[in-house]
This record gives sequence, structure tokens and C-alpha cells, in this order.
Amino acid sequence: MYEEADVPEISALVELEFFAAVSLRVRIGDLGREEAEEVSTLFDSHLQDGLYGRRSLDAGHYRLARDYVARFDLPLKSPDALHLALCAAEDLTLLTADRQLARNAEALGVRAELVGR
Repeated sequence: MYEEADVPEISALVELEFFAAVSLRVRIGDLGREEAEEVSTLFDSHLQDGLYGRRSLDAGHYRLARDYVARFDLPLKSPDALHLALCAAEDLTLLTADRQLARNAEALGVRAELVGR
């Protein structure tokens, strides 16, 4: 599925999560500042070059994410619930390397593809 996508799409939340993850890696000493700046610049250039499209989240996505979390039966983090809601509402396939997120997608009837593992 990933290989078939014209341009994979990400949300602004993915951008935020990416930089938060890089920042965490720098703070714990896993990644040097120079390396972090290089990978951040590369990510930004990928966005500028159109390697990723962008999808916007709206109030309906937040409401659906809230409903998913309020089921109280899935180990859902807020960002994951938002991305699942976006995919459900827009009839998209979620690409993830997170096994638990893929299981949550399955439980919610959202198409997901586990990648990179």
C-alpha cells in the first residue's frame, strides 16, 4: 500500500511529533545537536520538495478522536486517536511502525499498514 501511494500525507501533528522525538533524542544524549539539525533540515527539505503531502485536522477529527478515547477499552494516546480519526473520516490508510497503533486501528475498523518492521 505504501509503495502504491502517490504521495504519502502527514498532518501538522506528525511534524510536531517528529521534532519532539528528535528533541528527546538530543536531550537523552542519543543524538548530537549537529545530527539533529541535519535530520531536521532533511525532513524540512522533504516537505518542501513535496515528498509528503499535508492533511489538516479539523474539529470533526478531534470529536471522533475523543469518542475513540472515551470508549475506555483501547490504549490510545491522543495523537494516535487523532490520526486514526483522520484516517477513518477521510477513508485513508494509516501507515505506522507501531504495532499497538495498528492493533487499535484494527479494533476501530480503520485501515492500517504496519511498515518498517
